[in-house]
Amino acid sequence: MTLLSSERSAEQLPASRLPADDGRMYGWQEPPIQIAPPSVSTAGQEAIDLAAKAGLKLDPWQQHVLRVGMAEKADGSWAAFEVAVNVPRQNGKGGIIEARELWGLFVGGEELILHSAHEFKTAKNAFRRIERLIRGCPDLHKRVKQYRQTVGEEWIELHDGAMLRFIARSKGSGRGFSGHSNMLDEDMILGDAEMDALLPTMAAIEDPQIWYLGSAGIGAASVQLARLRRRALKAIEDGVPDPSLAYMEWSANPHVKECPKDCTAHDDPASDEAVLKSNPAVGYRLSLGKVANERATLSAEGYARERLGVGDYPSDEGDAWAVIGKDAWEALADGDSQPADPVAFAVDVTPERSNASICVAGHYGGGVHVEVVDNRPGTAWVPERLRELAERHGPRCVVIDPGSPAGALITDVTEALKVDPDEEVGEDEEPRLLVPIVQMKTRDVVQATGQFYDAVAAGRVSHLDQAPLSTALAGARKRELGEAWAWARRGVGVDITPLVGVTEARWGLFVEVEGPEEEVEPWAEFG
Repeated sequence: MTLLSSERSAEQLPASRLPADDGRMYGWQEPPIQIAPPSVSTAGQEAIDLAAKAGLKLDPWQQHVLRVGMAEKADGSWAAFEVAVNVPRQNGKGGIIEARELWGLFVGGEELILHSAHEFKTAKNAFRRIERLIRGCPDLHKRVKQYRQTVGEEWIELHDGAMLRFIARSKGSGRGFSGHSNMLDEDMILGDAEMDALLPTMAAIEDPQIWYLGSAGIGAASVQLARLRRRALKAIEDGVPDPSLAYMEWSANPHVKECPKDCTAHDDPASDEAVLKSNPAVGYRLSLGKVANERATLSAEGYARERLGVGDYPSDEGDAWAVIGKDAWEALADGDSQPADPVAFAVDVTPERSNASICVAGHYGGGVHVEVVDNRPGTAWVPERLRELAERHGPRCVVIDPGSPAGALITDVTEALKVDPDEEVGEDEEPRLLVPIVQMKTRDVVQATGQFYDAVAAGRVSHLDQAPLSTALAGARKRELGEAWAWARRGVGVDITPLVGVTEARWGLFVEVEGPEEEVEPWAEFG
């Protein structure tokens, strides 16, 4: 077992954490928190060498992860059945995944490797990256029988039958696949249902291994990551290695309110040292200056989570699905559900403005279909996307809460939705819009939340079991407003915009809208 403590002095730190001869600063190449079972050798160097042959040059910290994660016992079996890597975004965890998968496919003799992510597009992008590496290396490419890429069917198969498959996680995905290794990307969104589907497939495999890779915990959705982290911290506290877990985490340990002014046990979140401690790619693929500049852009909470690796981890599984039960929500999933015209759209934005969602609601059967149309980083994309949707679907309204973070978009959305973008109107005139914009009041927000909650309880909501919406519901909390409540935005550790968006879109189906509604073409799939 290894523990690299943040309380060490600079003189005790490995040279890779100190300024280089040219004055450049490098991130910590070994993690502040690490445990690993005893081992006598490692296959990590084989993976590092193969990656280099395929044109993938790994940073020292990535090489360190592979050596630790692929450590072996005296009999040649894996020292760690489970390997977890917790590191902030954009540091290069994808390179670790690719190197491990290349080894398993071409050297390790693993008959089936399963790569999963919480969303299909993430898994698909991973397929494309490793396909390029293999195609670019003739010695590897000639061993490939086929690259299969259709909707939901991505895999690489060798002539000897070895296969690397890419899937999106769900409570059913992975069943029936007995993988020699499982690579679980984006593990901060990983719950019991997904683990129940994937982990038992490895029971009959000789010497299997499972890798978890992601960034800091985001609250209730990070059930499995929190469980792994608790095991690691307990092993460190007890001074006894976990017999099957290798855990490596790059994160800062910020000061708390109780810290004295001269506290040296915690990190100053505004310091460069906190950035270096939590971002091993600084000096290689990340610039210290650019990363530090994020402090001026992100909220304090967002910066701590996204850049310093300070996560929000549920203390136990009871923290998840605290408002609407998981079973109740999953029972309403309907893959055939689709909204009837006219629909209503709604927009919501996170408090730190790091993400935004556009959601839709429409009548379906005896209830209402709700769906996340788009959930993306930033907000600049929202107005133009709304115009595209308005022109295509002719909705009855677009709902925005002016008292929410989305309120700042009202002017830009209004401009984007003008029938004639070049039309000038008088000071007291309203522009002619493709679709009315309905601005909510506080009482509307409360009513919308209560109506959504009641509709779910009565089984009058249908959905497509989308990961962003399920994640938001898993982490949802109540915000008390007098004798009523709305969805809490702060302190939930998860992007709540998909939930707020569908709640307000559903409300928009029933609100009175000024002006006649035009006939529209039957509903078409979102593009």
